[in-house]
Amino acid sequence: MDLPDDEPAFLSALVKASRQRTHHVKWVDRDGTERQTALTQPEVVRLNTIASRMRVSKSEVLRQAAHVPVAKPARPA
Repeated sequence: MDLPDDEPAFLSALVKASRQRTHHVKWVDRDGTERQTALTQPEVVRLNTIASRMRVSKSEVLRQAAHVPVAKPARPA
């Protein structure tokens, strides 16, 4: 394969992620839409840690996170 320098690492990460067992978390978005998020093993471990610290379920963490506004990058003056 003839690829630019940054693409082999990207493709390798995709292959690695596809080989991992995914975990699905069902949750309800702020507009009431039911969602299902697929997480890799490292992501589910981190989400479990956050949920445990907050003493709520994984789906509740995602529901609360949906209400957090996204910080917009500052414009150069």
